Amino acid sequence: MQPIDPSPILQSAFAFWSSKVLLTAVGFELFTTLGARQLTGAELGAEIGIHPRGIADFFDSLVAMKFLDRIGDGPDAKYANTPAGALYLDSASPRYIGGILIMLNERLFKFWHDLPEALRTGKPQNEAKHGMKGMFEELYEELPRLEQFMGAMTGLSRINFEAFAEKFDFSNFKTLCDIGGASGLLSIEVARRQSHITCTSFDLPPVAPIAQKHIAAAGLSDRIQTAQGDFFQDPLPKADMITMGMILHDWNLEKKMHLIRAAYEALPPGGALVAIEAIIDDARRENLFGLLMSLNMLIEFGDAFDYSAADFRGWCTEVGFQRFDVIHLAGPSSAVVAYK
Repeated sequence: MQPIDPSPILQSAFAFWSSKVLLTAVGFELFTTLGARQLTGAELGAEIGIHPRGIADFFDSLVAMKFLDRIGDGPDAKYANTPAGALYLDSASPRYIGGILIMLNERLFKFWHDLPEALRTGKPQNEAKHGMKGMFEELYEELPRLEQFMGAMTGLSRINFEAFAEKFDFSNFKTLCDIGGASGLLSIEVARRQSHITCTSFDLPPVAPIAQKHIAAAGLSDRIQTAQGDFFQDPLPKADMITMGMILHDWNLEKKMHLIRAAYEALPPGGALVAIEAIIDDARRENLFGLLMSLNMLIEFGDAFDYSAADFRGWCTEVGFQRFDVIHLAGPSSAVVAYK
């Protein structure tokens, strides 16, 4: 009988080592500094400010992790971006996703240290625990910081919003309202691909100038408008479709139900509510990222949580929605759709 291999246990136990190496590399702007160049370890280390002791171990760990290329061996070897690194981790790339990695490194890495306390108490472990303002409260006080945060989230969201804009059948819909629309990204991706759709990006008043700038830069101001309001205080704008990208999981069940009811009231018969998240599989056995994201909601907000398609269907049925669909988007993410 073969002995049971302990490798999966050890790989998970030590995973924070490799995570911290990648997050630190993005924080040091290593991939941006490299760009299209090839540099020796000494050259690259000098440019990003690394002590000689750490150069070979740090860069070669990234090579072994397949996040950096290395041409040759030894001190004269040159490091270069991989195609994926150039596309997703160089901040000069339009597909950059490093912003979310910076947030993981600067905020969530240390908050996850307190997962045991979160599990024992059910309470958030973020800035509020230490008597500081919450992240979102602080962000909305300063427009440049808010815009920077939204830019950080854009890279991660774009992959799913592009997939949604391409995979969903929009033929029976003419208007879309994106709730919590932030920079207007979902509306932009849909409008680019669906010429018959007009969109509204709905968010709090401080967000409107940011969205309007991004919409104008995309050349879509004639087909995308912004609307301002608080989705817990104000009725949602009426549209054939209501979308919520990474919104529902931020809230407890009571507030989730409020948003679902508000969407139902804003939709015409035949209208659709679409939620885009890392939807957990119904058996809660497969989508590890979705389950870990739900733990992250515990750490961030306490009573917020991610959910399965079955959960979404149950909540929407209670409100009055009649038909449902699930569309896989990218990686662990899906769109769940409820039709009125």
